[in-house]
Amino acid sequence: VTPSEGVRRGSGRILAMLESLLALGGLVLLRDSVEWEGRSLLKALVKKSALCGEQVHVLGCEVSEEEFREGFDSSINSRLVYHDLFRDPLSWSKPGKVLPGGPLEALKALDKRTGSGPVTIALDSLSWLLHHLPCPTLCQTLHALSHQDSCPGDTPPGEQVRVLGLLHEELHGLGPLGALSSLAQTEVTLSGTMGQASAHILYQRPRQRPTHQTQWFSILPDFSLKLQAEPLLESQPRSDPHTPSVDPTTHLTFNLHLSKKEREAKDNLTLPFQFSSEKQQALLRPGLGQATSHIFYEPDAYDDLDQEDPDDDLDV
Repeated sequence: VTPSEGVRRGSGRILAMLESLLALGGLVLLRDSVEWEGRSLLKALVKKSALCGEQVHVLGCEVSEEEFREGFDSSINSRLVYHDLFRDPLSWSKPGKVLPGGPLEALKALDKRTGSGPVTIALDSLSWLLHHLPCPTLCQTLHALSHQDSCPGDTPPGEQVRVLGLLHEELHGLGPLGALSSLAQTEVTLSGTMGQASAHILYQRPRQRPTHQTQWFSILPDFSLKLQAEPLLESQPRSDPHTPSVDPTTHLTFNLHLSKKEREAKDNLTLPFQFSSEKQQALLRPGLGQATSHIFYEPDAYDDLDQEDPDDDLDV
C-alpha cells in the first residue's frame, strides 16, 4: 500500500464515521464526562454539516459565541447562525431584542427559522437546558423540533432536521438520561483509555435492531477527526527463565500442608457437633450411678390449660 493510498483510506474512514453519525435525522445525543469532553466532537460534526452545505443553527448556552467559533475558518463561520443564550439567557439587559420566553421560546423558534433543505441544529448544551426547563417540556420540544412525530418516509432526505445535543451525563440522574436516550436515533458515549478517546456509537433506526460501533479517534486543532487504532493493553513483563523462582510460602507463620501424623489425628478427631451413634446411645441409656434429672411443674393461676383454645388468654 502506497502512502497516498493509505491517506485516502484513512480519510475515507473518517468521512464514513462522520457520515454515519449524520446519516439519520432526529436527535444525535453526545454524552460526555469530566474526563472526556464532547464539545470538540460537537464542533467537528458542526463543521462537517457546514461543509456539506447544510443550514447550521447553534444554540449557545454554556460558552460565548467567540469561544464556540474559535478554531473555525471564515468559510465555516459564515455558514453558522448563532443564537446566543450565554450572555443574557433571560433577556434582562435588552428585553425587546431577544425572545421574551427565555430558553424555551428560543428552542421553539429554531423550528420556525429553518427553511427548506437539510438543517442541523446544535444545542450546547442539553445539560444547561435541563437545569432551566422541566425534563418533560424539553423532551416534548426536542420531539417536535427533530420531527420525530412524523412517520418515517414523510420527510424527504433533502429536508431532514438533525439535532446535535451535548449532554454532560454526570450531572443528571437516570430519569433524564433515559428519557433523552429514548428520543435519540444516534447516541454517542465518549470514553477512552491510556489517554486516547473513543466513541461508543448506538444506532437506533426505525423498524431495525439497534447496532453498536466503537471508534477510536483524536480531534485536530481545526476540528477535523483523525481515526486511530485501538490501543493495546500493556503486556505483562516476561519472566526470565534463568531467574530462580521464589517460593511464596517460605516465610509464612502457618503451614499450608499437613504431615502424615497430623492428617491421622485430624481424621480420628470427633467434632463436638457430630452426633454419632455412641453419643446417641449414651444419652438415651444413662449408665449406672449417673444422676437423673426431673422437671417439677406447678400450674400458675393464669396458666391456660385449655387445649381446645390455647390462645384464650390473649383477649383477641
